Amino acid sequence: MRRTGGPAQGCPAACPRTLSRVNATDRTPADLLRSALAADPGRPLVTFYDDATGERVELSVATFANWVAKTSNLLQGDLAVAPGDRVALLLPAHWQTAVWLLACASVGVVADVGGDPAAADVVVSGPDTLEAARACSGERVALALRPLGGRFPQTPEGFVDYAVEVPGQGDRFAPFAPVDPDEPALVVAGREFSGAEVVELARAEGAGDRVLSGLSYDTWDGVCAGLYGPLANGGSVVLCRHLERLGEEALAKRIEDERVGVVRR
Repeated sequence: MRRTGGPAQGCPAACPRTLSRVNATDRTPADLLRSALAADPGRPLVTFYDDATGERVELSVATFANWVAKTSNLLQGDLAVAPGDRVALLLPAHWQTAVWLLACASVGVVADVGGDPAAADVVVSGPDTLEAARACSGERVALALRPLGGRFPQTPEGFVDYAVEVPGQGDRFAPFAPVDPDEPALVVAGREFSGAEVVELARAEGAGDRVLSGLSYDTWDGVCAGLYGPLANGGSVVLCRHLERLGEEALAKRIEDERVGVVRR
C-alpha cells in the first residue's frame, strides 16, 4: 500500500474518524452500507474510471445504495434466490460488480467471484464471458458494462439484460429472511468468507482513506481495496479498470484531482 498524501481539508474523504465509528456493531457488508447511508448519504463512495473508454462515473452512498436495493429486489424477486444459494459473478472490477457484491450480501446469497457457472444457482456475466456463463442451468443475467449502465443492443440469447430489468425494481429492499453473518457470503480466489469475516478483515484495512485501486476483483486484496475496505472504514474508492493504459503523469494528476490518500495497484 503506497500513501500519496491525504485528501484536501473539507473533502468528505477527509473526515474518516466520525464516519468509521458508526460501523462498530455491523456484522455483514449490508450492515456497513446501511450505516454509511445513515451517516452521510451524499458523500462519494465509488468513483469508477475505465481507461479504455474514458468513462468516469461517481456514485454517492445514496446512489450506490439505490442500485443495491434494486439489484437485491431483482435477485430475491425475479430471480427467486434464497439464502445459501450461490451466484457466480463473471465480472471485472467495475462499479456494477460492486453493486452485485452488496446485493448478494443483502439477500444472504453467496457471491462467488469468478466461480464455476455450472455449480451456481445464478450466473451474472459481462460481455466477454457469456459463453462460459451458459454452463449455468439456472438463471443467467448479462451486463453490457457500457457507459452509464447501458443495455446490450440485442439481449444475448438465454440471458436477461440487467440494464433492462433493474430500473423497474423497487428502491427499497427488505430480505425475506434475516441474513446470518456467520453463514458463507463471499468466495474469492477459492477462499470462502462469512459476512462477519468480510467485515472484520475489511475493518483491519485502517481508517477512512480515499483509495485508488487498479486491482482486479479476483483476489481478496482486490475486492477489499476496491470496495469492502473503504466501505467498512468510512472511506471511498476510485476504482480504475484498464489502469495500465494510463501513463504515470496522468496517474499522478488523477491522484491529485481525486484527492487520493492510498494507491493500490
